[in-house]
Amino acid sequence: MTRFATILAGAAALASLATTPARAETIAERGEARLATMLEGRIAGEPVMCITAPRSTKLEVIERVGVVYDAGKVIYVARPTNANALGSNNALVIERLGSQLCNTDMVRTFDRYQGNITGAIFFDKFVPYTKPD
Repeated sequence: MTRFATILAGAAALASLATTPARAETIAERGEARLATMLEGRIAGEPVMCITAPRSTKLEVIERVGVVYDAGKVIYVARPTNANALGSNNALVIERLGSQLCNTDMVRTFDRYQGNITGAIFFDKFVPYTKPD
């Protein structure tokens, strides 16, 4: 009887696997989908090294993807060389070298719960996405 119950339990587990999706969406895929929604209807421009970003409250981190700055008509996207450093537990500390936000600025990540530095991020250029008139 025990052997029969084990076989039934195994069959039930296999049946539940058959009803689940073959591959769950990753964090990066969800982030890319979110970014695509933000950029819908916009046209990419030439990448730039620096942007005028006076309000850091408009800077948004998309986990495992990059950083987005909403400047109104233009949205700038900067992707890091190591996107995995943009995790849900990490916050950014940006040390600007001037009044603009540049891809050469020092960007460190720290664990928002423990407070310790977890790494550094190096951004590629900022790509502007503009809504056509």
